[in-house]
Amino acid sequence: MSREDDNKAIVGRWFTHFWGKEYDAAIVDELAAPDMLLQYSLHEPRRGRDDIKAFMKDFRKAFPDLNFWGTADLIAEGDYVVGRWEGGGTHTGPAFGDFLVGALPTSTGRRMKFTGTTVLKVQNGKIVEEIGLDDGVTALQQLGLIRVA
Repeated sequence: MSREDDNKAIVGRWFTHFWGKEYDAAIVDELAAPDMLLQYSLHEPRRGRDDIKAFMKDFRKAFPDLNFWGTADLIAEGDYVVGRWEGGGTHTGPAFGDFLVGALPTSTGRRMKFTGTTVLKVQNGKIVEEIGLDDGVTALQQLGLIRVA
């Protein structure tokens, strides 16, 4: 297999076990570099395994059915892998204040579903950064945190 194929396999496992329905916190220690950067528009950037695990733990408590999945084949070139995805979840858990524009009280029952594209950098078998461009405006509208006039 080529380096690109290896990197796509790593990212595929990350998407399935970090972002997917079958979340396994151990995947962070296995595949993330110790100082990995995780950055999306809805949340403050996260850096390092512990910060990333804490973020996902809280996110999944608030949205127990959280699930994201790929919508196209992964594309790889050198150290970079690009993936398109969609997903979301229903806020049935505790209050959640991690969004940049506001917080949700306990168990609103609101559902978010949105799409995005993510670029991941993989070096020496570890993900060193994941930077995503998502349709956060749609998610925030669905959650009632912003309104469009």
